[in-house]
Amino acid sequence: MRNQKLISFRKEKELSISDMARKIGVSESYYEKIEYGNRTPSYNFLTKFKVAFPETNTDNIFLSQNYT
Repeated sequence: MRNQKLISFRKEKELSISDMARKIGVSESYYEKIEYGNRTPSYNFLTKFKVAFPETNTDNIFLSQNYT
């Protein structure tokens, strides 16, 4: 299942997948797997994400679920 919140966040920042991966400091392939839901983000990834985007609440992007 795709992480729609992460996709929306990236698009709001007007970044491509490769730009986002570069900004966070991970490979494009790894970032893409997280965005498309093929991998769960590691602690290291979340730490790098928080450094790259300190104003962002990572819980809202990575932990919250919409149940309908």
